[in-house]
Amino acid sequence: MAERLGRLEGKVAIVTGAGSRGPGVGNGKATAVLFAREGASVLLVDAQIERTEETLAMIEAEGGIASTFQADVTNEEDCKSMVDTAVERYGRLDVLDNNVGISLRKTVPEIDMDDWDKVQSTNVRSMVLTSRHAIPRMIETGGGSIVNISSGAGIEAIGDAAYTTSKAAVIGLTIAMAGDHGREGIRVNCVAPGVVFTPMVEYRLDSDMRQHRRNSTMLGTEGTAWDVGNAALFLASDDARWITGHVLSVDAGMSVISRHAYPNWQV
Repeated sequence: MAERLGRLEGKVAIVTGAGSRGPGVGNGKATAVLFAREGASVLLVDAQIERTEETLAMIEAEGGIASTFQADVTNEEDCKSMVDTAVERYGRLDVLDNNVGISLRKTVPEIDMDDWDKVQSTNVRSMVLTSRHAIPRMIETGGGSIVNISSGAGIEAIGDAAYTTSKAAVIGLTIAMAGDHGREGIRVNCVAPGVVFTPMVEYRLDSDMRQHRRNSTMLGTEGTAWDVGNAALFLASDDARWITGHVLSVDAGMSVISRHAYPNWQV
């Protein structure tokens, strides 16, 4: 276990999507563990409560403080109850990490509009609903930090129209909330992961595809959920006290590679 620096000591955090979709460590699980490791009391939120049990066990094994809560973050009453529960259990709310998202990998002509609406609701509406209830409670205690998990897909095409649109919207939402609530002491930032290997993508990647993804980055390496979690931890902490409205790409440089300047780049 890494050294504890206490960067979130005394703070209370909510992490949505805190359970992994399958075996292994997803972005929400890694973030929740890191938040607790740095001193936060963490409410672990997932629509499938059993997914949070392994996250809770990991935190408790390290002596951290956490508890679980079942919520559908596309439902406003669930979001209100989630925030109220965090305050009831731990006394305040300082950090919200919005980590829920789904993808379909379909183009505009291919996608059913009900599926389109589901992606937008899960990936964007959920962050609006969680934030609208979290922000007033943060203001009560002098402010806080919201970290929205977008994607590199929010700034480049990946062959998934609904997902790309939703993740671009997350970036816009981040900027809007940062502007609206900065004078209330609330920082709002965004993490845009690149080709990280998590349970969300593992099922559709063979060894050749994983190597292809590594080759698409400047560093030639594969990211993990811990890379995303560490970025979220930095933005949530007071180390980022003068950062808001920022999109932090965690992608080994993939988003800034010029295919014209590097025509022989392996992709």
